[in-house]
Parts: sequence; C-alpha cells; structure tokens
Amino acid sequence: MGKASTGAAAAGATAVLSVFALVLAIPLLFSGSGTASAAGCVPAGSPQPGTPDIPDGTVAGYSGEQLENAALIIEAGQSAGLDLHGQSIGVMTAMGESSLKVLDRGDTAGPDSRGLFQQRANGAWGTYADRMDPGTSATNFFTALQDVPGWQDLEPSIAASKVQRNADPYHYEQYWDPAVTVVGALTGSEELGDCLGSGPQLAAEGDDLPWPDAPYCVIGGSCPAGAQSPLGMYHRECTDFALWRLNAMAGVTEAPWKYHNSDLALGNAATWKDAWHRHGWDTGTTPEPGAVAWFEPGTAGTGPLGHVAIVFAVNSDGTVTIEEYNGQLPPDDHRYGTRTIDAATADYLYFPG
Repeated sequence: MGKASTGAAAAGATAVLSVFALVLAIPLLFSGSGTASAAGCVPAGSPQPGTPDIPDGTVAGYSGEQLENAALIIEAGQSAGLDLHGQSIGVMTAMGESSLKVLDRGDTAGPDSRGLFQQRANGAWGTYADRMDPGTSATNFFTALQDVPGWQDLEPSIAASKVQRNADPYHYEQYWDPAVTVVGALTGSEELGDCLGSGPQLAAEGDDLPWPDAPYCVIGGSCPAGAQSPLGMYHRECTDFALWRLNAMAGVTEAPWKYHNSDLALGNAATWKDAWHRHGWDTGTTPEPGAVAWFEPGTAGTGPLGHVAIVFAVNSDGTVTIEEYNGQLPPDDHRYGTRTIDAATADYLYFPG
C-alpha cells in the first residue's frame, strides 16, 4: 500500500510483507463502497414534472425517435416514483446501450440482447415483446435499479452497471451530462443541469493508471525487474496511483512529469505528510475533492507504511469517497478500487499550490 521505490530489492521484499498486512487490515476502515453522485441535490420524492414535452430539433445530439424514447423512459421513472436523478440514470443507460433506439439486435458480448436497454433473453427481463417495448423495458430497468443497495449515493455509471452488469463500470459516464440535458429539456427542469450536470465532484477517470498490468512486488519474494514505475514508485502501490493522479489533475499525463518521487522524495505513504510540510504544502483535517487522504501508520488498522488515496467526493453524511490502488483484499490487491470512509479516519494533504 504505502511503498515507494528504494532501488534495493532486499528492502523491497521486507516492505512487501508489511504491505500485505496492510491490505488485510485496511477494509476495517471503510463503511461502504462506490462513488458519490449528486443525488442529494434532487431529493427523492420531490414533485414530478408532468408529461414530458418533446422539443423540435436536437437536444444534446439526440432527436426525433430518440427523444420520444427518452420521454417514455422518463414516464416509466415517474410511474416508479423516481426523482429526476433516477430518471436521468435510466436515460443515461439507454444512451450507452442503444443510443436511445429500440434495437432488434445484440452484440458479440450479448447476441440475445434487445431493445433500448439491451436486455438479455435470460428470463429476468420478461418476454421478447417486453424487451422491445420502451416503457416496459424501462420499468424493468428501474425495478432492478431500486434493488441495488444505496443506488442513490453511487456515481450514476456505477449504479447503472450494477443493473446492467457491464464489464466496464464507467462505460456510462460519458452519457451522464447528455442524459441530464435531455431530461431537463423534456421535463422543463431548466435548473437540472446546474444541479446534476457536473457529475462527481472530482472529474476522475476511474482506473486511469497507465500501467495497470505492470509487474509489482509480491509477498514472499524480491521485487521483479521492471517493478519501478515511471514516477519513481513501485508499480501499483497506493503511492504510485496517488502520485499519478496528482500529475493527471495538473494536466500532465506523460514524461516529463510535474511530480516525481526523485524530485519530491515523498517516500512511503508513512512519510508523505512530512514531505508535504517540507515542500510548504498545506495539510489539514478537512477533506476536499482532489486532496490526498493520508492514513497515519499504526492507526485505524494501518501498519508501519501507512496508506494514501485520493478524495473523489465529499459526502453530506460525514464520509468521503476515495479512490486508491492496493487497498483491496486479495486477489484484488494492487488494483484500483473506490471506497467510502468516515472523514475523520484520515488527514488530508491538499493539492500542491
């Protein structure tokens, strides 16, 4: 979790044992999972607009039959008692599955998929006629969405993927803003874009680490050749991902890097807070999107190497959603994950400058 590259294989092997212990301990910190959305700005149970009004022309690149199908999805959401946020998730999902068209074909991954939501012929989505009917298929989607625990607090693409079981949970992310625009236009909710259009508080890209399959130090052995990342950290450690994300947020996604361990001497996660102070950067106890969440060694289940993650969203219930590498249980260690923690669990290292 908290390793930086030292250049010494023997030292790396010793540190890996501590890393493994941390991987087992860290889940004790977390109260949930998933990424936050802007659901709270349109409260559940809020008054529903009337029958959607389909405008002439194009809205967010969609027109004609596509907008008619969006209206049917909105009406199905209204009948299910969902607010504008939930209705937008439905429209977003259909955009990502069928471009808001009733497709009588599937794809390679699902040749039996049909309709607006590309629902499979597995019995879960009704008959062929049900899947091809916009209103019925949307109703079935919303029923399944409401069965997802805490769906209102998940990032919209994550919520949709839990229904659709998409291999890429961020597949629908690119359709969120267009969906909000379409729902706002059809329902006359002109303020919806200001409320939901920005999506998550941090415009993260999910698992965007450029070397997600690179070799990493494993328990019981020395670090393999090529285990040092281009940022001067060991591949796929928490420090590697956090330093990558700091560069990406600064608009630097390739060498020469703005932030590199050889220049900053950040070291293991345990030493990041001191390094922050050494460089004159601010730290504190108030979380902010884009800040580094720093877990002090030996507290809240962490070991001597500590842990760092990136704050993805600050939630209204006193929690923060973080994204990280190497914060999961095996076999998902040294991989990307998102979790929601009590904000008081960590200190926060603010974005440089």
